[in-house]
Amino acid sequence: QVQLVESGGGLVQPGGSLRLSCAASRSSISIYAMDWYRQAPGKQRELVAAISSGGSRNYADSVKGRFTISRDNAKSTVTLQMNSLKPEDTAVYYCNAKLYIGADTRDYWGQGTQVTVSS
Repeated sequence: QVQLVESGGGLVQPGGSLRLSCAASRSSISIYAMDWYRQAPGKQRELVAAISSGGSRNYADSVKGRFTISRDNAKSTVTLQMNSLKPEDTAVYYCNAKLYIGADTRDYWGQGTQVTVSS
């Protein structure tokens, strides 16, 4: 079991930056794949960025070149650096931890943090 707490959301103007953080309750998250998802009003939740336990990164096409995901296993944190923000980035952002056990996957979610990009 792992609990996740996101922080760092807020209101920012187009072109601005925000840094989201996700703190995990476990002393080490090294075995977990860590992701950031977002959900805009009236839309499905979508994967924004992912970082594997080995450090491999993947991004949604819509955020490539603007967002960077990183992890600090020693501090049990995952961050999402968001630059050049656009109004369409407005959403609730969720931290997700995945633990793969054989053919099973265990998912853990944070409560979400609101990001609003508006002038």
